[in-house]
Amino acid sequence: MYVLKFGGSSVANADNIRKVAEIVRASEANQVVVVVSALGGMTNELLALGTRAAEGDENYKGHLDELQERHINVVKALLPITGQSGSLSLVMQHFNELEDIAESIFRLREFSPATKDRILAFGETLSSKIIAAYFASLNLSYRWLDAKGVILTNSKFSMAKVHLEPTMDNISKTIAEFKERIILVPGFIARNKKGQTTTLGRGGSDYTAALFAAALKATRLEIWTDVSGMMSADPRWVKGARIIPHISFKEAMELSHFGAKVIYPPTIIPAMNAGIPILVKNTFDPDAAGTLIDNEPTVHELDQDIVTGISSMTEIALLSIEGSGMVGVPGTSKTLFETLATAQINVILITQSSSEHSICVAVDVADVELAKESLDNSFQNDIQSGKIEPIKIERGLSIVALVGDKMKSHPGISGKMFSVLGRNGINVRAIAQGSSEKNISAVISFDDVKKAINVLHEAFFEKVYKQLNLFIVGVGNVGSRLLSQLKQQREYLLHNLNIQLRIAGLANSRKMVFSDNGGVCLDNWENALQQGNKFELAAFINTVLEKNVRNAVVVDVTANASIAGTYKRFLEKSVAVVACNKIACSSSYDDYQQLKTLSKSFNAPFFFETNVGAGLPVIGTLNDLLRSGDEVLKIQAVLSGTLNYVFNNYDTTTSFEQVVRQAQKDGYTEPDPRLDLGGTDVMRKILILAREAGFELNMEDIQNTPFLPESCFEGSVEDFYGQLKVHEGHFKKLFEEASAKNCKLKYVANFEPGNASVGLQSVSPDSDFYHLYGKDNIVLFYTKRYPDQPLVIKGAGAGAEVTASGVFADLIKTVY
Repeated sequence: MYVLKFGGSSVANADNIRKVAEIVRASEANQVVVVVSALGGMTNELLALGTRAAEGDENYKGHLDELQERHINVVKALLPITGQSGSLSLVMQHFNELEDIAESIFRLREFSPATKDRILAFGETLSSKIIAAYFASLNLSYRWLDAKGVILTNSKFSMAKVHLEPTMDNISKTIAEFKERIILVPGFIARNKKGQTTTLGRGGSDYTAALFAAALKATRLEIWTDVSGMMSADPRWVKGARIIPHISFKEAMELSHFGAKVIYPPTIIPAMNAGIPILVKNTFDPDAAGTLIDNEPTVHELDQDIVTGISSMTEIALLSIEGSGMVGVPGTSKTLFETLATAQINVILITQSSSEHSICVAVDVADVELAKESLDNSFQNDIQSGKIEPIKIERGLSIVALVGDKMKSHPGISGKMFSVLGRNGINVRAIAQGSSEKNISAVISFDDVKKAINVLHEAFFEKVYKQLNLFIVGVGNVGSRLLSQLKQQREYLLHNLNIQLRIAGLANSRKMVFSDNGGVCLDNWENALQQGNKFELAAFINTVLEKNVRNAVVVDVTANASIAGTYKRFLEKSVAVVACNKIACSSSYDDYQQLKTLSKSFNAPFFFETNVGAGLPVIGTLNDLLRSGDEVLKIQAVLSGTLNYVFNNYDTTTSFEQVVRQAQKDGYTEPDPRLDLGGTDVMRKILILAREAGFELNMEDIQNTPFLPESCFEGSVEDFYGQLKVHEGHFKKLFEEASAKNCKLKYVANFEPGNASVGLQSVSPDSDFYHLYGKDNIVLFYTKRYPDQPLVIKGAGAGAEVTASGVFADLIKTVY
């Protein structure tokens, strides 16, 4: 014998009921018990009907008519015209009775638990009667059995406790007398010893089916629903969630307890005790394998799948009781839990400090006020005397839980879990892990639950990809090249580094666009940005933070001071920052240090390699030296690819102004070339290197010997180019004086502890700087390990392509 249970979605309408009939007819068992729920959503509708009537809202009558019409429509759609009259009459009869009850509630303004159960029972009774009529029209061999005739409970209405022994005896004796192949039973409903209707609580139809399976020693219990089995995570939140093909009873109970809605936790207990396997199947995809729940150890698809599933429970509140008067005093926990039990409040999670100074429990947010009131009364004397502090409440919380039998034999699971949450800025308020080690639970903010489940699923299940969500600001020369490189390399990253890139947001000085579904398309980003909203910095910041996506990185490919000023906001929310913009790291030393501290404190990567050498690994190499115990003695460098390009190409045959214009046209200068030619850009770079080397330094500490006449800094950029023409003789003289000494002009930065300078120098052929061509940069690190022959880093130090590649490299570093 099989027991088949069909939920509300499976019997929501005539089409779905036809599918149910086909599944029942195709069942291989000689005899089947079919347990059905009310039409989809009907239980909530009936509850709302009673509530309206109790509140004195006369619209309950219209609501009642709508519910009646829905059932009538199902009958008309399901049965042939010649067979409708009996079922229509039955529907009318039940709704007449329901109308009388609702009118009584309306007049009395009272909706007692007993009356509530009586009203809710109409849902399952009507659906099962209609389905029975449809089975009769198909000439199926069936018998309708009223669950109230066999399932006996106490009188705790809405959550009645089943008297197991008489119930099991009633079921087995009654079914033994039936010869029909199909026994059709309304789920969820029962009766007490007075004959009053009771209900079995949320998921009660599942429980009904489990009771029948256990009593009849069924071969299998099948739970038919609208998904193809239990999932590794909630598929509404995790796109990569997958079916769990096989799971143990205990794992299923843990997942169900913490919010997996496919199956109701008490359902599992009768089946588990009787050793009856449960198969979760999809009514709308009956050929799908589904999930098998039994006593066998879970066999995972992949050996590394130590975690079986991730579940969550939302709308949780924490109650904390703490105080020095609890330490070493027995009985506090007893009073706490007795109080909550007396108030009929379910405790979802418990955690206690080892010092016995505090106990924290999680309860449903709907129960928290009653819980606090009850505890305040129980601990009133201790609170007044100061032994215990007033009970604290925290709302807006959720629980995420990792579940798996194999977790107990694998160390490091909890460490990995909390590391993943921490890297994504998800604060854990409370932790619980059972001694069986099948479950690790964490209480977090409700706002973080979707991100938490996604990052945990990514870490424990999605071995193939790690999604990187990029918010890129700036799509000029460097930004557009970066987007081109991302497009070119996305398949390589996916298949070789397991990184899935997603442009979650894109902005320039005029427009901004965000995308939740797959990201901004790299094939058409220009058009998407053009059609975006007007760029407003505050709106951009708020949108990034409100989206709260996992592995988020803000990429600043601008030279904008306002954008640089946003880094603190992002880092303190654990959003990584990759900066091409030099302004932040060359601002005041205190600001620079704050950014570095925030990065460490909130586990938010902050990379800015391109601040100094475009795509050259200058900062990374310096950091490696320091981490390995080396110490910087001196730094000498040509750090401006722009200036090197200019002086390598200026030989007086072409004017200095034309050479600078060409450098800007080729993308080698800042938007305002005076930042390069005036030395400001080089000052920023040597300042950043000095700071990264561990020295406290500010811009005003750097000596700058300018080579541009003062008039070049007045007016607009075009005025600047005009002044370059005016002073051509000055630049010619500089070139000729250097050439006369067989030297070349190079703009050199020097740093030694206590002394930093930048300026134009004539370098001789024996200098490391002499043979520096095109737009190349060079950095010489003199350290304790390299005191005489420096460690040299040399290569292209300017240009959109190489700068974009440096930003790209920093992006990849945020993942590892």
